[in-house]
Amino acid sequence: MSRSDCEALDRTDPLAGKRAAFSIPQGLIYLDGNSLGVLPRNVPERVRDVVERQWGRTLIRSWNEHGWFQLAAKVGERIAKLIGAPPGSVIAGDTISVNLFKLLGAAVPMNQGARVILSDSGNFPSDLYVAQGFRDLMDDGYELKIVAPEEVMDAINMDVAITMLTEVDYKTARRHDMKAVTEKAHSVGALTIWDLAHSAGAIPVDIVDVGADFALGCTYKYLNGGPGAPAFLYVRPELQDKVAPPLAGWWGHADPFAFDLTYTPASGIIRNQCGTQPIISLAALDAALDVWDDADMGVVRDKSKALCQLFIDLVEERCSAHGLELAGPRGMEERGSHVSFSCPEGYAVMQALIASNVVGDFRAPDVIRFGFTPLYTSYTDVWDAVDVLTRILDTREWDKPEFTARKAVT
Repeated sequence: MSRSDCEALDRTDPLAGKRAAFSIPQGLIYLDGNSLGVLPRNVPERVRDVVERQWGRTLIRSWNEHGWFQLAAKVGERIAKLIGAPPGSVIAGDTISVNLFKLLGAAVPMNQGARVILSDSGNFPSDLYVAQGFRDLMDDGYELKIVAPEEVMDAINMDVAITMLTEVDYKTARRHDMKAVTEKAHSVGALTIWDLAHSAGAIPVDIVDVGADFALGCTYKYLNGGPGAPAFLYVRPELQDKVAPPLAGWWGHADPFAFDLTYTPASGIIRNQCGTQPIISLAALDAALDVWDDADMGVVRDKSKALCQLFIDLVEERCSAHGLELAGPRGMEERGSHVSFSCPEGYAVMQALIASNVVGDFRAPDVIRFGFTPLYTSYTDVWDAVDVLTRILDTREWDKPEFTARKAVT
């Protein structure tokens, strides 16, 4: 594969036109959309309108006149289409951590016969922290059991109340077989909570076919909702009116403006709302989702696999002498849309890359990670990024004090 071959692939790329919808700084190769997506060009105008016209002029009337009160549900419906969820089963709002606490609290009462919350060591640590805190609040002997990802299936037994897993490993991109895990969980009476943070907008998800009970995800990665954008939460329709929200707030009340002193949950997915939601952030996310209206997730996934495979092939061809080793599976069907390599002096290497306008990120202890977002990443981006990586490794350009000094965010 040559650079001219990559240019030819870009010319025939069915998603090439999507790149213009994003504000990518000139000269930057951005391979960190799996951590923070690029700004869609239509978002600033939408936010400006919400701030200056709606908030600035219409003020409190905007809750009715501009649909602020219904915005979380509207955004949830748009996300539902990207994860194969039926209407009325997804709500946007809060953070993944808050939503995970909600779902743990919803699931536990539905399965009183078991006491184990099962997760794996590839789960995002924050999810594990939430589960640890939830466990410590319970007084009925609940246990958080953490096993290696490849041991999950064997660990699902009658003691398991809930499996709490992330489909795509944040570090290695290894994918769980959601359907197989869910079927195994259901066979022993367990419920499932799936974190789709590295799935939504990156790979096709059919949450109904999988049979998942609950799911959640963030929107600031592949959905490009902006830093700290509201998360989303899914509840299987058959379970929605059985959920007793552990964080009961007035936005989830059956009649919030009656101001009753006693909580009565709304029917359906709405009861999973808590307090007042961040309207400006929701509006930015709503605008960011416009680019997905005519996107085919099958086409997105085909390009994702091609980009990842190209990157792996080029890195192994040109950088293997420097001790880089692929993290995660080789099979494209078994991984998400990012690629990680263990790399000696990985932190400094990534800082040198960023200084050369190739942006990925670092994950301890030694992993350099690169995200491939098919809507705006080109094949020539991949070629040029590996070219820069090769130069940095060959010349030891990374071996400078400004690259080895650790920053707060890696």
